[in-house]
Amino acid sequence: MKATGIVRKIDELGRVVIPKEIRRTLRIRVGDPLEIFTDREGVIVLKKYSPIGELGSFAKEYADTLSQTTGHIACIVDRDQIIAVAGGPKKEFLDRTTSESLEKMLNLRNAFGASKSDPLFVSVLENDDNPSYNHQFIAPIISEGDVIGAVILLSPDQKMGDTEHKLVACAANFLGKQMEN
Repeated sequence: MKATGIVRKIDELGRVVIPKEIRRTLRIRVGDPLEIFTDREGVIVLKKYSPIGELGSFAKEYADTLSQTTGHIACIVDRDQIIAVAGGPKKEFLDRTTSESLEKMLNLRNAFGASKSDPLFVSVLENDDNPSYNHQFIAPIISEGDVIGAVILLSPDQKMGDTEHKLVACAANFLGKQMEN
């Protein structure tokens, strides 16, 4: 494990402050859930918890179904990375960090579609200045009032219509309800 050179003391209530530099680097925000566990050597590990990540194989199957139905690349993301992808190059998308511009759009809590020439178009991946897709539909997954991820359809050449928009919104709504159960 890489040392950061930052030392913090535990207060009388057992709390420790995670330094701002680390929170910024790992995109840990106020209210984000953290998973706490130890390893066999007694190391305490804090890991960002991803409720969508808990869906694992279910999210993968859902992405497969969306891709087969629409013929487009389907991605399911949590707030930080792509957790399932189908219909496209997995190496290009899977487990990659999502962009801050995508996060800002998700925080608006509305499904949207855009083509590369539109001002609403966002790069899904961080540091991806020239994405391989030209059209997108993105719907936030909202569970218990919080945006926890998104369902995304991407297409390199085929513009998408109302049907794809409704499918993405329906999928996001369904996954949000699944997380509440």
